[in-house]
Amino acid sequence: MKIRLMENFRAIFYAPYYAAHRLGFYANEGVDVELVSSDAPGDAIAHLTNGTIDLTWGGPMRVMTAHDRDDQSPLVCFGEVVSRDPFFLIGNFKRFKLSDLAHLRFAAVSEVPTPWMCLQHDLREADINPAMIAKTSDRTMPDNYASLREGRLDVMQAFEPFASRAEMDRAGEILYAASSRGPTVYTAFIATRSKVAVHRDAFVAMTHALAKMEQWLYAHSGKELAEVVASFFSHVQQELLVRSLQRYLDAGLWARDPAMSKQGFERLGSSFLSGGSLKRPPVFEHCVDARLA
Repeated sequence: MKIRLMENFRAIFYAPYYAAHRLGFYANEGVDVELVSSDAPGDAIAHLTNGTIDLTWGGPMRVMTAHDRDDQSPLVCFGEVVSRDPFFLIGNFKRFKLSDLAHLRFAAVSEVPTPWMCLQHDLREADINPAMIAKTSDRTMPDNYASLREGRLDVMQAFEPFASRAEMDRAGEILYAASSRGPTVYTAFIATRSKVAVHRDAFVAMTHALAKMEQWLYAHSGKELAEVVASFFSHVQQELLVRSLQRYLDAGLWARDPAMSKQGFERLGSSFLSGGSLKRPPVFEHCVDARLA
C-alpha cells in the first residue's frame, strides 16, 4: 500500500510525524508512505480535494470550517497527535497576567489563525474582552522575535523554538504556555471521504503506527527524539532543538492515544465559534471518522 502524505508546514511540534517516518513505524505496518513537502500552511487541503495526495496532517479547524461552509464537505480527520496548544506568550515580565496584554505592545501569530482563536477564547474565559487587545498581526514570528530582542515589542505569541531561543538569548521568558489550558486537539490526519473509502486499510494501519509512535515518544527523551528528526530541522541548532522538544514532552503536548479526544475537539471548536470564524458548533461525528482509530 502506497500513500502520498503531505506535511502541513515544517514545525518542531510536528516532530512525531517525522519520527514515525524516520523510525519506520509506517513501513512496519505495511504502508509505503511518500512524504511530500508543502509550500504553505493549509496548502495541502487543495491537493486533497483535487486528488493529488491521499492524506495530510493539520488542524481539525480546517475540517470544522469546511463543514461550517458546506454540510456535504468531504473532509474528515482522524488520528490525534498534537493534543495541546503548542504556542506561548514570550516577554520580559516577572508578574504577568493575561489582562496585561491590554496595555502592552503585543504581536499575535499571523501565519495561521488557530493560535489567536484559542488565545482570544482564553481571554474571554478570564473575563477579558479580546477587542480591548491592540495586537499586531501582520508580521511573521521571525520578525516579531527580532522586534522583541530590540525592545520594540513587549510580548509575542510563538511556538518553539522561539520560546527556548528567547531564554537562551535572554531576550524573554515564557509568560503563558497555551498547553496549560488542557486538551485542545491541534493536529490530526485529514483526508477526504473518497480517499478513506479507497485506503481504509492503509489509514487504519497508519493509525496503528501513530499509536506506537506515541508510546515511543513518552519512553524517550527530547534528546533522543531530536537525534531522530534532526535532518528535518537542519536550520535549528541541536541544543535548541533538544530543549524545544523536551519542553513539549514535559508539557504532555502529544497524545498518548490516536483516538480523537471529544473534549479537545469541542474546546477547539468553541474557540473558533467565539472568535467568529464558525457560525455554529462543529459536530464531532460529522468531522471525525472515529472508526479509523
